[in-house]
Amino acid sequence: MKKINVALVTLLVLSLVIGSVLNGCAPTATSKVKVVTTTSLLIYVTEQVGGDKVEVVNVIPPTQHPGDFDAKPGDIQKLAEARLFLWHNFPGEVFVPGLISSANHTGLTIAAIDIKGNWMTPQVQREAADKIAAALSQVDSTNSAAYQQAAAAYKGRVTAKETELKARLASTNLSGINVIGSFWQAGFIGWAGMKVVATYVDPVSLTPTVSKDLVDKGRAAKVTLVIDNLQNGQDAGKAIAEELGAKRIILSSFPGGLDDTATWEKAAERNVELILGAVSK
Repeated sequence: MKKINVALVTLLVLSLVIGSVLNGCAPTATSKVKVVTTTSLLIYVTEQVGGDKVEVVNVIPPTQHPGDFDAKPGDIQKLAEARLFLWHNFPGEVFVPGLISSANHTGLTIAAIDIKGNWMTPQVQREAADKIAAALSQVDSTNSAAYQQAAAAYKGRVTAKETELKARLASTNLSGINVIGSFWQAGFIGWAGMKVVATYVDPVSLTPTVSKDLVDKGRAAKVTLVIDNLQNGQDAGKAIAEELGAKRIILSSFPGGLDDTATWEKAAERNVELILGAVSK
């Protein structure tokens, strides 16, 4: 029977243990930055800017308005595991302070991507790319240059899509079309080239007095189109459109709200198609 060299075995075991410990403590340069976003607008731009360096999860479904959202335990857990939390600072994001407090994550960086204007417009998309690149650089300075480069590339794609959509919109004289629409769609309607005569916020705001005033304004301005917002009372303007004998369409404020519109490009394109379809008939 052969004798076991105890010293050699001990040395080998120690080597394996130390190697394992050192490997576990090695810098995780390839680990992704975990990001939580409040809306599909934010998650999409973050994925475009962050690429394979980020892992992003979202909390508000794209068909839901932020003001109607209530955080769940699973959302708190998402935040507790993240390095970066991005939100719009929309008036409707009232759940955010409570979500942050419940997560109780001292290592979490919080950034409000606060931009004036409609997030479905190209200009806001370009501004968002820069702001999100800055937020990612704050928590991951090593890859800052990559984030800036990706943001520039995304802005280029946004501009290309804007040029394409503007060319399609120019095929119709939209400047002569007066619209009554959801407050949440006013910025996109204006970008498309139509005139917004009056707006309403949601169904609750449409009291009999307010509705009558909107109808009176619509008749005076010869409004031919009423535009509702999918995520905030998608049938709010239905009665107004019927009173005016106007056409009505429903646009989306977020990617993914309508079928096959998971990207900003597809969502913007679908909104434009709905507008052109309504005015061309």
